[in-house]
Amino acid sequence: MKYARLTKEQFEELHKEFINFLATQSITAEEWQTIKTEKPEVAEQELDVFSDLVWEGVLTAAKYLEHISPKNIHLFALNDDHMHLIGIKIEKDDIDVTTQEGFNWLRNNLMDESVEFAQAKKEYSDDKNLDKFALIQQGSNITKGELYEYMNNLIN
Repeated sequence: MKYARLTKEQFEELHKEFINFLATQSITAEEWQTIKTEKPEVAEQELDVFSDLVWEGVLTAAKYLEHISPKNIHLFALNDDHMHLIGIKIEKDDIDVTTQEGFNWLRNNLMDESVEFAQAKKEYSDDKNLDKFALIQQGSNITKGELYEYMNNLIN
């Protein structure tokens, strides 16, 4: 398996897509029940293959990632040939940007001396979707890029 198996909740959300996936392999609902009962290892493989297909599509479509922790914000633009990172570090002890009031403080105090900005460019490895997936595994979330674009316009 290249990525990670989808959760039970994700499979439930993608129920129709999974049925279509099985249909492309000429597996009927009745046959699927038999496979799950009599050949659970084959059923596990099918779940893994479907999970990888879903992840591949999601990662290919992803254009932005963000990771927000109490004192740091990492905003990634996922360009075709590289990632661009905008990093924001807050050096103020009583501010936690994972809270609404901490984020509001940051928004109102972007030029405060306790707020540091950094930028970096990172080339992808041979498999850019695995690079993106690694960031997700570390806690990043796929976004529409609104915060990235706002900060990029502010500092560039």
